[in-house]
Amino acid sequence: MFDAASSPGPNRSPLPLAQPPVNGVPALRPPVDARERQAAPDRPGRRRDAFFDNAKYLAIVLVATGHAWEPLKAGSRILGTVYTVVYTFHMPAFIIVSGFFSRHFDMRPHRLKRLITGVAVPYVLFETAYTLFRNLINGSHADISLLDPWYLTWFLVALFVWRLTTPLWQLVRHPLPLAIGIAMLASVSPDIGDDLDLRRVLQFLPYFVLGLCLRPEHFEPLRRRAVRIAAVPVFAAALAVGWWAVPRMNTGWFAHSESAQELGAPWWCGPVMTLALMGCSLLLTACFFAWVPRRTTWFTRLGAGTLYGYLLHGFLMKLGDYHGWFEHPWLHRPAGVLLVTVLAAAAVTVLCTRSVRRVFRFAVEPRMEWAFRQDAAEQARNRNRQGQRQRERVGV
Repeated sequence: MFDAASSPGPNRSPLPLAQPPVNGVPALRPPVDARERQAAPDRPGRRRDAFFDNAKYLAIVLVATGHAWEPLKAGSRILGTVYTVVYTFHMPAFIIVSGFFSRHFDMRPHRLKRLITGVAVPYVLFETAYTLFRNLINGSHADISLLDPWYLTWFLVALFVWRLTTPLWQLVRHPLPLAIGIAMLASVSPDIGDDLDLRRVLQFLPYFVLGLCLRPEHFEPLRRRAVRIAAVPVFAAALAVGWWAVPRMNTGWFAHSESAQELGAPWWCGPVMTLALMGCSLLLTACFFAWVPRRTTWFTRLGAGTLYGYLLHGFLMKLGDYHGWFEHPWLHRPAGVLLVTVLAAAAVTVLCTRSVRRVFRFAVEPRMEWAFRQDAAEQARNRNRQGQRQRERVGV
C-alpha cells in the first residue's frame, strides 16, 4: 500500500498514463471519481448483479405460488402453515430490493420520466385492463376507478408513492424509525379509507425505507456458510409457529391492508402486530437472502422481467377463480396442491421471459419520448452515448 498524499518518486509519473504520449502530450486516465461516475448505476448497458436478479425471480415465484395457494388453503392446515410463512417475507423481500434500487432516485427530469413511464402509466393501463377483464369474464359491470387499486395493482401505487418520497427519506436524520412510526399509526387508522390503498402503502413503507438505507456491504454477511446453515432451523421454527397460528390468527394481518379494528382486534394490537410481524419478516427475509444464489444461474436473466410476471400472472389467477378451476376436489389433495404449485411457478417463469417482455413492453415499459420535452443537455448526452457505442463497435 502507498500513501496517496506522498509525492511521486523520481521514476513515477504524477498521473498514470492511459496510453503512450501523442505528439509529446501524455494521455492521462480520468480521475477515480470520474471513472466511478462512468460506472454509475444509470449508465446504459451496465452489468447487472446476479444476486439481486436471482432474489427478484425467486420472490416473484413465491408471490405467484402464494396466490395459487390462497383458494386451496382453507381445508389444509399444512398448506395454511406454508402459506403463512411465505406471506411473512415474500413481499417484504421484494419491497426491500425495490427500495435498494431506488437509492439514487431524485427529482431530475430523466428519473421522473422513468417513474411515470415505468410505474404510473402501467398502473393506469393494468388497472383499466383488470377491470375490463373482470367485466368480460365475470359478467359484472364494475366501473374503472384509478383511485381504487384492484388485486395486484396496489404495488404500482405504492412504488410510485415510495419512490417519489425517496428524497425526503434521504433527508431526515432517522428515516427508518419514522417510517415504522407511520406504519404503526396506519395500523390503527380505519378512517384512512381505501383510496389508492393508502393503508397498505403506509404499512409496507418501512421495508422500502430499509432498502433505501442498505448498502451492498450490508448483504455481505449473508454470504457466509454459517448463516445459510442457521437459516434452516429458523425456517423450521417459523413453520412450527405457523402451524400453531393457522387456527388462531387472522391472515389479514399479513396483507397489511386493514386496520386492527377492521380485523376485529383492539386498537393497541395494531402497533404491536406491526412490530412483531416486521421482526419476523426481516428475520425470514434475511434467511431467504442467505439462500439466494450469488452466481449466474438459468433464471438470473428472468430477474429483469419480474414486474411483467407480477402484473400478468394475475390474469391467469383470476381466470381460474372466475371459472371455478380451484374448486375441483382433487386439487385440494396433496398431489393437486403440488400440481397447482408447479403450474403457478412455471407460468410466472414464462411471463418473465424475454419473448413475453417484448410483446408486453408497450404496457409495462412504454417508450413515450413523444410525451416529454428534451432539453439541450439531455440531447447532447444522448448523442455522446450514441457516438461512444458506435466507436466501441468499430473498435476505436
